[in-house]
Amino acid sequence: MFDLRVDEIPLPASKKNRDNLISWIIDTLCLHRRRGENAADDGTYSPIHRILSEHLFLDASRGYETRDLANDLGLTTAAIHHHFSRLVSAGLVSTSSGKGWKKYYLVGGSITKAIASMKVRANLIHSQRLEMIDEVWNRGKKVAMAIELPPDGKPSALIRIKEWGPLEDGESELSRFMADMGLLGERPGKEIASDSLSVRIFEMLLNSGPPISIDEAAKELDGPKARVGRILERFRATGLVERVARTDRLSTALWSAMTTQNMRRGEDWLLKKGGFERLSVPNSLLKNLKKGNCTPDTVEKALKGMEAREQMLLLNLLGGRLPLGHRLVGMDVSMMKQKSIDNLDRIIRKIEKVGKMLSQ
Repeated sequence: MFDLRVDEIPLPASKKNRDNLISWIIDTLCLHRRRGENAADDGTYSPIHRILSEHLFLDASRGYETRDLANDLGLTTAAIHHHFSRLVSAGLVSTSSGKGWKKYYLVGGSITKAIASMKVRANLIHSQRLEMIDEVWNRGKKVAMAIELPPDGKPSALIRIKEWGPLEDGESELSRFMADMGLLGERPGKEIASDSLSVRIFEMLLNSGPPISIDEAAKELDGPKARVGRILERFRATGLVERVARTDRLSTALWSAMTTQNMRRGEDWLLKKGGFERLSVPNSLLKNLKKGNCTPDTVEKALKGMEAREQMLLLNLLGGRLPLGHRLVGMDVSMMKQKSIDNLDRIIRKIEKVGKMLSQ
């Protein structure tokens, strides 16, 4: 079964160091757990690195038996088979069935052809699996906020592409899709159940136009806030979810900043340094602040005639901050799928580039 994981990491600094290029391929394809920062050999003596550098990439025209490599590398045949299984799942290596031991070889007989084959399969399977989003997308048309700010940072994409398979007990089509897309992490465990916290959070995102804060999700689903935050960040790593400023909470943020600065610095500061005079903030707001009956609704009504960007400037002058929330990327389902396809295409282009360097 085709099962590929790709992690978007920077290209190696040295483009002529063969070991660094192979290490980059291993890390990008998630062929083993990321090595520690203090690894003395930089991973060049790991079994998977030696299999690639000393055998498959050194002589791509032949096939290799696990028993031969086991003797050469000082490992058991089971350990060698495990590494080859990862390469077969990634679509880079194939096997020949015949008499005696299986032989493993690079698809197409070269690095570049193996990567080209992997690319075709990955793109096809990924686009097919994304069709599931069409069936569960319920965000409606009111997705965009009055002010759309750029996402709060963009993590490197960590994408999984896995062929469809029949459901097992306790799974649903949505939970299986999430596991196959990497939304449930490397080892989903109990989270693949149809009623797990991860699945319910993703269902919230599928049915919500505005961004969802961690507090909102934790309260509605009765889940630990820290765990909800980790799940949402795991979603964000796949490139299907983004973290954005909650500009729909602008009036609440302004109210909080106004009342805080009024208590700390007073009316004179609000007028001069707080931006009330500069931006022609209605005097009614100052009166409400004095009386202590200012509310977010009061702020929203008083600033109704002020442009949204000027309200953002006022919030900045008052030293306030907008809360962050998570939402699915894209304004509609086609945009979301296209962004995910673009993320995969960008990573594979890097893999192709490194593959050409190795072949040379």
